[in-house]
Amino acid sequence: MNNSNQNQSERWIEVKPAMSIQGVGARTTNEAEAGPLGKIPQLWDRYFQSGLQSQISGDDQAMYALYTEYESDASGAYTLIIGNQTDEVAAAENSDELQQASVPASRYLVFRTRRGPLMEIVPEVWHEIWSYFDQAAEKRSYTGDYERYDMQQFDPANTVVDVYIAIE
Repeated sequence: MNNSNQNQSERWIEVKPAMSIQGVGARTTNEAEAGPLGKIPQLWDRYFQSGLQSQISGDDQAMYALYTEYESDASGAYTLIIGNQTDEVAAAENSDELQQASVPASRYLVFRTRRGPLMEIVPEVWHEIWSYFDQAAEKRSYTGDYERYDMQQFDPANTVVDVYIAIE
């Protein structure tokens, strides 16, 4: 690991079981998000306006941003769902406006951001992720990647985010 980059995130490999995420979603691309018509900021607004964060319960006090249904790779279209972990039964009883996706069990390379402002650290870690996989021995599987936000310690001005990237 190259320690010369002070902004480099902490990394480790973790195996996670399958899970289901329910929330608000949109289909987009990284290219679209780089411009003024990106859908992600409005998707975050919809999540917080929906009141879904108040429904977080159980052992997992977290909010998720799930990247799924990849068209190809980091350059293709994907679906982003911002929501909460749920079980399949509860999900079927909720609003038609909400989307649900299952994340298969997988090996993940986890990138933990430095502590800082949310709007700064998340784009920063994604740029690191894209650069890392340009030359890494690990290969992304594109089966479902997610950002995990610990809501017990959540402060948008000073937070840490774990980004789980599914690998083969």
